[in-house]
Amino acid sequence: MQRRSLVTGAGGFIGSHLVEALVRRGDAVRALVRYNARADRGALEQLPAEVLAQVEVVAGDLTDPFFTRGLVRGCDVAFHLASLIAIPYSYQCASQVFTNNLLSTLHVAQACLDAGGARMVHTSTSEVYGTAQFVPITEAHPLVGQSPYAASKIAADQCVESFVRSFGLRAATVRPFNTYGPRQSTRAVLPTILTQVLAGQGLHLGKLSPTRDLVNVDDTVRGFMLAAERDEALGQTVQLATGREISVGDLAALCMRVVGVTVPIVSAEERLRPAASEVERLLGDPARAAAVLGWRAEVSLEEGVARMAAWMRDNLGRYRPGEYQR
Repeated sequence: MQRRSLVTGAGGFIGSHLVEALVRRGDAVRALVRYNARADRGALEQLPAEVLAQVEVVAGDLTDPFFTRGLVRGCDVAFHLASLIAIPYSYQCASQVFTNNLLSTLHVAQACLDAGGARMVHTSTSEVYGTAQFVPITEAHPLVGQSPYAASKIAADQCVESFVRSFGLRAATVRPFNTYGPRQSTRAVLPTILTQVLAGQGLHLGKLSPTRDLVNVDDTVRGFMLAAERDEALGQTVQLATGREISVGDLAALCMRVVGVTVPIVSAEERLRPAASEVERLLGDPARAAAVLGWRAEVSLEEGVARMAAWMRDNLGRYRPGEYQR
């Protein structure tokens, strides 16, 4: 019997890759994009035509509980990725970020219950930990709202946990560390570096010392799919991490080696995050993912950066090198 899968946030970077993987697996996929007057479907527009033709694309807003109930109806699993994710934007419009991220999660959780027990795979983020208090970070690390965005995601995570405990919601929470890959915007550090290196520009970055645990999008998507399939994941929070960290400065050096171009770092001041929001160190422990999901990262950072550089070289026209998407 064909699995019926819903992906919210399907127009985003990870969401579009998940949609493609589900279609190629043979699922019937319903993909939610946020309604806008331009009928813009975001990163879904970059899917191969033969894949997109098999997707039921729906435009709407998850802050509407009635719409959300109808969206989930008939689905076996709801992959909930929809979220406002830009940290600097959360400083400017904290109310919108909290409203969107918490209410959308609440409404998807309730809709899954109303749909007769549809599974929910909820998306968290490594930002909920703040700067690491110990490494490697495990799922037991304290949750720290170091930015309004991080706090909104903590609230959403706790919403899902409360529904699991209170109503028996069949849900798993997946907490990816820093995912990267094709179609990613320059909101993230790796495409920011690569666009500038490929354009032969001076490299404008923020702080070079923070470290990140970078996970290739193919590995992240595989983790989401396993979380939907494994009964052992129900009621659990499982983080997807490689167990390897790299500083922003070393990542820039790696990108230049892969591309074969050396450019100067012009400034380390222009892309600083808002005051006190910078997470200095992220290094995750993948042990629970291995035990619960049978998951481990398979794409090395060097291989992943090479793949992404090749894709971005062919798609550089989609970007404006040097521009920081807030």
